[in-house]
Amino acid sequence: MPRPKASVVTLTETERLSLLDRLKQEEVNARMVTRARILLLSAEGATDQSIADVLKVNPQTVRNSRKRCAAEGREAAVQERPRPGAQPNLDGKQEAFLIALACSAPPEGRERGTMPLLANRLVALTIVESIADATVRRVLNKTTLSPGRSSSGASHR
Repeated sequence: MPRPKASVVTLTETERLSLLDRLKQEEVNARMVTRARILLLSAEGATDQSIADVLKVNPQTVRNSRKRCAAEGREAAVQERPRPGAQPNLDGKQEAFLIALACSAPPEGRERGTMPLLANRLVALTIVESIADATVRRVLNKTTLSPGRSSSGASHR
């Protein structure tokens, strides 16, 4: 015999229609669609395992969505929580300096600049305390710059 649900989801007709409308929107996050379906199926009385099987999710995902709905409300249970993410290694000013450095002439005795040379130059100029070559590469990949290209994207005028 399945044990009773700790967080029962009950939806009014308006809330149910609101969730169904959300499923029909063109630009909806897939996780939001899954959470909305979880709430709809939970309100119909489906078990966690059957919901998980139908939606191809973990039963814990179903339990978490139900609990969040009971604690914070239907809208909070469907919406994404903000994710903090990592702080960028370089701010805008430091990125601009790196790009300018990449566009400048290569160091003495070198035909072209490399990622390690650019990283070491940023540290030597005290723009940053330390920086990885991969960070330099990632920043330059966001632009059309490349220290190995003959035309680095800078204007030749």
